Amino acid sequence: MAVTIVKAEGAGAEAVEYAARIDRVSKSFAGPTGQHLVLDDISLDVAPGEFVTLLGASGCGKSTLLNLVAGLDRPSSGEIGTDGRPALMFQEHALFPWLTAGKNVELALKLRGVPRSERRGRAEELLELVRLKGSYGKRVHELSGGMRQRVAMARALAQDSRLLLMDEPFAALDAITRDVLHDELTRIWAETGLSVLFVTHNVREAVRLAQRVVLLASRPGRVAREWRVDIPQPRRIEDAPVAELSREITEVLRGEIRRHGQH
Repeated sequence: MAVTIVKAEGAGAEAVEYAARIDRVSKSFAGPTGQHLVLDDISLDVAPGEFVTLLGASGCGKSTLLNLVAGLDRPSSGEIGTDGRPALMFQEHALFPWLTAGKNVELALKLRGVPRSERRGRAEELLELVRLKGSYGKRVHELSGGMRQRVAMARALAQDSRLLLMDEPFAALDAITRDVLHDELTRIWAETGLSVLFVTHNVREAVRLAQRVVLLASRPGRVAREWRVDIPQPRRIEDAPVAELSREITEVLRGEIRRHGQH
């Protein structure tokens, strides 16, 4: 039987050794020919303040695993524990177009129970943190793709979670905007001490951002290998050490793809 544990928050909460703990988690979905095993016996810890990327080919179950950690679904077996309720940021910004940038951020504050009198000031602080000072009153259609993702990041941060879950949040952006947002995310992570679990299929993105890269095999998804990334931050995607480690990981990923007959 699956058990999902969410640790208590607040001053009385016990100190924990992890931001997320995934313990022998499997997930199956019903299909035309019976149960389809998507994730198989995955165990993974994310330490407090750690930045971990989940890497793998399309269809390996990365997003499924992130949804389980977020509490949007339950595992078929195994346990998931998190230090408080995680915040989740999707590939699409999912902003409400009838609200301003600031009001989108305020909505997360409202759901947290922040008093009305404090919401605007806090929303403006969060927009400034993501380098959108002065954008409180802008409508979604007035914002570029990169700016929309910054608002989405501010809204995620407004949830005041210790763990930020990110599901390919920059995949739809052009290379230059994505590069800028890599810098911003690294800066925010360093400033806030958040733990981050970041899903991507881009090897260089994984290496540029993470302290640890976890590669998932496919059909079903299993942890195939992990790499500790000891390259000092800030990193550039074109840096030689980033490129070298990316080549190594890519070769292993290609082997997994060939082994499972994926194209």
